[in-house]
Amino acid sequence: MLVLLAAIFVVHIATVVMLFVSTIANVWMVGPSSFGTASSGLWQLCNETCRQLTVSSRDEASLKAVQAFMILSIIFSVVALVMFIVQLFTLEKGKRFYITGAIMLVCWMCILIGVSIYTARFTGKVAKSTSSHHGYCFILAWICFCFSFIISILYLVLRKK
Repeated sequence: MLVLLAAIFVVHIATVVMLFVSTIANVWMVGPSSFGTASSGLWQLCNETCRQLTVSSRDEASLKAVQAFMILSIIFSVVALVMFIVQLFTLEKGKRFYITGAIMLVCWMCILIGVSIYTARFTGKVAKSTSSHHGYCFILAWICFCFSFIISILYLVLRKK
């Protein structure tokens, strides 16, 4: 049981770190450009130098929604980690980690909404690039989606021994 708790804790910390990296780094879409490789993220467009990401007025609300949901997913993931530690020391034996699991399900939903909006609106759109593909931040976000769902289900099923 202790090994399972430790493994869940480690995967949860890894998920938080990957969420931070995927939200902060600017490699959601990558494509060739006349200056080398261009990449765009949620915040900046990077070519030789990075500048603020400019999008059309039609896509601006979508980009703000993706940014908001990714930040919310980080917040909920950190709150769930703190709640897990609190419940680990205060929960009676035999009780389940319902609060932590519910918070992680909200985190999972935020990741799902944010990455889905990005996929629908911004796939293949890198300024000054003819062909583009997804970068490592986009892939990390989907990995965090999977991990957060697995972790939340384990929290809901797991009992404190």
